[in-house]
Amino acid sequence: MSDIPGHPGDASRGAPMPATSALPSHLLWTIALAAGASVANSYYNQPLLGELSREFALSAGTVTWLPVLTQAGNALGVLFLAPLGDRLERKSLILRTLAALVLSLVLAAASSGFVQLALASLAVGLCATVAQQLVPLAIHLAPSHRKGQVLGVVTGGILIGILLARVVSGWMTELWGWRSVFGFSAALMLVLGFRLAWTLPVVPPSSDLGYGRLLLSMWHLVRKHASLRQAVAVQFLLFASTIGFWATFALWLERPPLQLGAVSVGLFALVGVYGALAAPAAGRFAARRGHGAVVRAGAVCTAMAFAVLYLGGSSIPALVLGIFLLDVAVQSAQVANQTMVYALDAGARSRLNTVFMGTMLLGGAFGAAAGGWAFTAHGWAGVCAFGMLSTTIAWGLSLRLTQ
Repeated sequence: MSDIPGHPGDASRGAPMPATSALPSHLLWTIALAAGASVANSYYNQPLLGELSREFALSAGTVTWLPVLTQAGNALGVLFLAPLGDRLERKSLILRTLAALVLSLVLAAASSGFVQLALASLAVGLCATVAQQLVPLAIHLAPSHRKGQVLGVVTGGILIGILLARVVSGWMTELWGWRSVFGFSAALMLVLGFRLAWTLPVVPPSSDLGYGRLLLSMWHLVRKHASLRQAVAVQFLLFASTIGFWATFALWLERPPLQLGAVSVGLFALVGVYGALAAPAAGRFAARRGHGAVVRAGAVCTAMAFAVLYLGGSSIPALVLGIFLLDVAVQSAQVANQTMVYALDAGARSRLNTVFMGTMLLGGAFGAAAGGWAFTAHGWAGVCAFGMLSTTIAWGLSLRLTQ
């Protein structure tokens, strides 16, 4: 089913916009900012694990359940909320999800115990997937010749949000405690919600399927498109390796010989901001040379990153180099895979995004759990071995990508 165009109007005031109209630059950057700030909420807790472990007297294996639950919430949100972007008016859905996200962040900030914080983390992860409602909207509004570039800009905004989340989280925790992180984010998302209410166009749904049939149709998309199955399998493994690293990195830094705190995690994360610069370039390169080539290169570079991280685990320059390679490689592979997936069916972009991102985020939950287990059982070597194994399998699967 093709996309149903909206009606002409003033997009800056929330009136309907034709799907074929050019995406104004101010609206594109607003969407990129909102997507980045939204997804950041899924990563604020990673630099806090050492602090939370001490405050709640928890073992490393127990405290790593916070990122596991957050990533699981992400997966649930993508699977059960994001598909509604094809069924409901998108602006209204985005604003309602943002309101629920603000409430979840307030509950996280007010948590009096680990169980309450764990449940709030699950809710935050669930609602932070508003970013995955914004991505298909941006693609829907972009003209055909700019879709890859637009995806690169929005995805770059998401990556910067993820990386700056760790910086802001570590810095604010050192100054004002971990609760300030969630309070700050609640205020930020409230402000962005008002901005989106003013600037987002009204885009009618592209499908009239009922909710149950809408969810079932995703399975039909998976069965129909072999390239979709291959792309999600590769991204599951690459993202699992990345989250396995970040979910345990703060715990590694606190141990000898480095003995660094939460702020250091954020400073290391700044290195990965350069990975965001690869996003638009990866989209353009994939259009010229083929998506499979970019994905395979990303898998190889990810493996190289884990080799550097293992061999130089106690060296700050080596960690900087490894993180840089990791973020650039995984980001480039994601943009290439995602661009290919969006091109499969213009009338099902929200559902295609759901399949792709939902599977990827399940990989994140798996990676956080496996990384936590590997770190508890085998230390830093275990985390890097898990990353290498996941990446090697991903590379093998990427050989089947021909587009």
